[in-house]
Parts: sequence; structure tokens; C-alpha cells
Amino acid sequence: MNKFVVHVDMDAFFAAVEQRDNVEFQGKPVVIGADPKEGKGRGVVSTCSYEARNFGIHSAMPISFAYRKCPHAIFLPVDMVKYFNVSQKIFKLLYEFTPVVEPVSIDEAFLDISGSYHIFETVLKTCQNIKTRIKNELGLTASVGVGPTKTSAKIASDLNKPDGLVEVTKDKLLEFLWPLNVRKLWGVGVKGEVGLNNIGIKTIGDLARLNQEDVMKTFGKNGLDLWFLANGIDERIVEKIEKVKSISHEHTFLKDVNNKEVIENFLINFSEKVSFKLRENKLKAKLITLKIRLDDFSTYTRSKPLNRCTNFIDIIYKTVKNLFYSCDVKDRKIRLIGVKVSNFLSQEIKDSLLYDLRDIKKENIHLAVDKIKEKFGVDAISRASCRDF
Repeated sequence: MNKFVVHVDMDAFFAAVEQRDNVEFQGKPVVIGADPKEGKGRGVVSTCSYEARNFGIHSAMPISFAYRKCPHAIFLPVDMVKYFNVSQKIFKLLYEFTPVVEPVSIDEAFLDISGSYHIFETVLKTCQNIKTRIKNELGLTASVGVGPTKTSAKIASDLNKPDGLVEVTKDKLLEFLWPLNVRKLWGVGVKGEVGLNNIGIKTIGDLARLNQEDVMKTFGKNGLDLWFLANGIDERIVEKIEKVKSISHEHTFLKDVNNKEVIENFLINFSEKVSFKLRENKLKAKLITLKIRLDDFSTYTRSKPLNRCTNFIDIIYKTVKNLFYSCDVKDRKIRLIGVKVSNFLSQEIKDSLLYDLRDIKKENIHLAVDKIKEKFGVDAISRASCRDF
């Protein structure tokens, strides 16, 4: 059976949601990320509207640079609760077209429609239906690519952004791939592109036409993987579910701090956030990790495996607090701090015979707090507040 892989990529997702919800933002440059502080802010651009991109702004750019390029842009903080809620609606819609959906990020997914496209007559009509429903029901645009492989679908979705739709057929696969810049290949970054250009490889076709043995000798296994992709050989399947491997929350301070009370407040806040996300995903964590970046950008991580898996805030906070005070940072100022949990079990699994009435009571309290958060927002109730340093 022929394989038809679809790649759905929302256009400037965070900014598009804000423009949809605020008429006065439409048609204007919108930048989502850290506070620019009139060009003195720290942090980076998360994403930006296409109007902002016309000024040279792009994702991961320092927010201070973005401000200098377009000081009249609308700068907004990241509202992950809002974006996550919209994302859930998008994925719910995608599952109506096929059960084989692989989330790549909050605004991006692969679909395998090989066994379901006939419901909508053709592959192309299926993709058109996806785009139309996202537009009509959610007020957003998506760029969609469809092809016989993951590589071709992903490249196709990026070609005609925003609001694009490109179909690559199996018989035209190499004709589609080979004229494209080699940078379009999955895994080729800026440095990789420069290196390949320096030896005369500028297009995907240039790479594909090299001798396989020469590629292996010159570039090793990674180069050989790229050679296969360049020749249209990509046997990766669309995975139904991408397992959550870790949950984390971190913050870059607007000014470096060494105030222990401030740091403890942030640790409480982050512990609460990851605790809530664990229960939301019906998980418990075995490993707790603290991340610290100092004022000279040196970064340290400290981890502590627990005797029992947990999703309780007090245990997570107590663990990261102990990890923090065990770090020999003396009075050095801290630039970034974060909390991560990993090594998961289902929360339904009781991994200790010591689970008793106190745990049940504590679990009920957490569930009650979760219901308040779900109804009124994640910031409706918390253990402590954090000033924005």
C-alpha cells in the first residue's frame, strides 16, 4: 500500500492566536517572548507574526535585537495556557482524519492518512479539508505538506508558508527534492550547509549524486543518513504517540540574583507547575533535577532519584531545595534556574507498600487544587508568588 504522510505546521502559531483574539493586533507586527524593556530586556523571541518577520525578526533572536529592529511592534508575553488549550483543539480535529497522529510540538504534527484518505475521496482533498476546518473552526491558518515520506512532507509544508499546501507524489519525489537547497534536508544546519557548500554541494541533488561509499568515508554515518534522505529513502513511520520523557520549567532572571528567598520562591513556583503537569499527564516522577546558570553562563545540573515516585509538590520542592543548597555556588549571582522531573511511572501504579492514608489525603488535596486551576487557570491558586526579577 502506498504511504501518504502529512505534515501540518501552524503558521506563526502564538502570534496568530493573539491576532485572532485581538482585532487591533491584526495586520501589525506582533512579537511573543520576553519583555524587551525598551531594548534592554533579556531573553529571546519565542515567535512572531509575518508582519514582524518583514523587519528581520525571527524566533530565538535576543528580544533586545527585536526591539531595535521594530520598536513599534506589539510585544506580548508567552501565554502557554492559552496556546496549549488551542493546541488541544487542533489535535482533536486532526484525530478526526486519522488515528495515526504524531505530535512534534504544540503546533506541529505528522499524520499518516494512508488508510483513511479515501473517506475524503483523495489525498489532496483530505489535506484541503484539514486546512479548511482549522480555518473555519479555529480561525487560524496551517501550512500542509503531503508526500510518501516524512522528509518530503515536512519540506513541502515549509515551501509556501503561510497558508500553503504542497503535494509530493511518489513518482515525482526526486524531481521535487533534488533542486532544493541542501539546507532543506532534515539535520542540515547552518554550519552543515557551509561545510557542504565548501565542497561544492549546494543542492539536495548534489548530495544524492555522490557515491555512497565516498559519502560514508567522508562524512561517516550521519552523512550517510543524509545521503539516504537526499535519495528519497526515509523509512521512518509516523508514531501514534510521542511519550513524554520529561517535564520542566525554568526562568531567566531579568537581572542576576543571589537572594536566597527569591530563589526559593521560584523553586516553589516551578515545583508546583511541574507537579500540576505530572498529574495532568497522569504521571509520577522518579528523578528530580535542578538546573542553575551563573552570571558567567556556566551551567550546573544536580539530580536526585527518589525512593518513591511522586507528583506531590512538597516532595518535589523539598528535593530541589536540598539540591540547591548542596550546590557550591557560594554568593555567586544566578542568571537562570529551572526544575525538571523525569523517569516516569503511571500515577495509577503504587510503587511502595508504604502508601497510606496520609498519601491519599495529600492526593485528594492536590486533586482539589487541580480542579480550581482547570476551572479558573493555572495561576488561580498557588503555594507562593514570585516577583518578576
